[in-house]
Amino acid sequence: MNDYAGQRELIAENMMMNICIDLTKYLQEIKQERKTYLMEAKKAQQNLESTYKQLDSSKKRFEREWREAERAAQYAEKTDQDINATKADVEKAKQQAHMRAHVAEECKNDYAAQLQKYNKEQQHFYFNDMPLIFNKLQDLDERRVRKLAQGYNLFSDTEKNVMPIIGKCLEGITKAGTSVNERNDSMVIIEQNKSGFERPGDLDFEDFSQGINRASSDTSLSTPKGPMDLLSKNRSKNFWLFSKRSKPTVTEDFTHLPPEQRRKRLQHKRDEIVKELQKEVDQSEALGKMKDVYEKNPQMGDPASLASQITQTSQNIERLRAELNKYETWLAEAGGRGDTLRYKPHAINNNGSHDIHSPDGAHSDESTPDTSQAIYAEFDDDFEDEELAAPIGTCTAMYNFPGASEGTISMQEGEELEVVEGDKGDGWTRVRRNNGDEGYIPTSYATITLFK
Repeated sequence: MNDYAGQRELIAENMMMNICIDLTKYLQEIKQERKTYLMEAKKAQQNLESTYKQLDSSKKRFEREWREAERAAQYAEKTDQDINATKADVEKAKQQAHMRAHVAEECKNDYAAQLQKYNKEQQHFYFNDMPLIFNKLQDLDERRVRKLAQGYNLFSDTEKNVMPIIGKCLEGITKAGTSVNERNDSMVIIEQNKSGFERPGDLDFEDFSQGINRASSDTSLSTPKGPMDLLSKNRSKNFWLFSKRSKPTVTEDFTHLPPEQRRKRLQHKRDEIVKELQKEVDQSEALGKMKDVYEKNPQMGDPASLASQITQTSQNIERLRAELNKYETWLAEAGGRGDTLRYKPHAINNNGSHDIHSPDGAHSDESTPDTSQAIYAEFDDDFEDEELAAPIGTCTAMYNFPGASEGTISMQEGEELEVVEGDKGDGWTRVRRNNGDEGYIPTSYATITLFK
């Protein structure tokens, strides 16, 4: 499931870095270019409207001046026919009519010139400017669609590249689901929850009629009392299996349990804390890597938004370490009954058990834990030796891996490498070449065989 999720994460990362960011940037360029074309269209339209206003103004002026010229001409003719008018009045009226006619003729010529100019501007607007702008907008949209199609193809190629790996992951999930044995699982639960107590024997008959407190005879002829009568008679006694009154006696260190069952419960509790602590440590490392990514690529996220999670994870780690020390102390006490348990609180391997102590409480032949598999990542720096760590297995690459990120190492399909550090749940395995180069590779990209 982790490998499958890792491939989906790879697809999401490619979508974000190679497709979404590129399309977003291209979208901004497209918007700016489209805005420029619309501004050109608006400017051309305003120019046409301005020319039309000039045409309309010259047309109205021509109309007005022509009417004035007609009135002046009629007035001159009327004055000329008037017998009472003097020669000077007639001459003045004729000059006025001639001047108005001249102005009207100028307005007519101006109106004709403006009309010709407007018709030319209108033809240029509808047959040149706007078609050119529309063609640019069409080309812009076609480029947008083509860019989007390239994003589809890139996404499809990304999916195709991981489909073989996803197929293997799904095959592994199917294999794991098919291999589940519910009978064995139920027996494990039964084994974990065994009380350790012996089954109770028969109750002795108490013959109060003879004045005897307790009788040891098992062949009494008295009518035996039923189970409910015995339970009602012995209400003050604790029946561990059924009585609810036994719950207040449960202690955190399981001292209310038999020795062997107490040791198992303490061991189980300690293993749970180790797993939870490992999860928090991995979470802390993941948050640290994410913070580095955000700092290098601010467009992906704000590093400050991870501060609260990092603080909470650090507090959880400190709390779990304190609980782990407490349960290790109690486990040492429980295992110290009888044989002496050689116990080192920080010698913990990846599966959450002590290297110097076998699961059934007996001593193993090994007395020194393998520090190369320490669960705490920070211990690697404190106890780092100059010598190279011994490999814990081998692996064969199933796919090519470029190893472009910091801390990773490239590999070719079919290449054999040494496994230095196993997968801690984050989907990465540390390997080493024969020349001594070390780095991380995706766990799902290789077939890994660990030494027993």
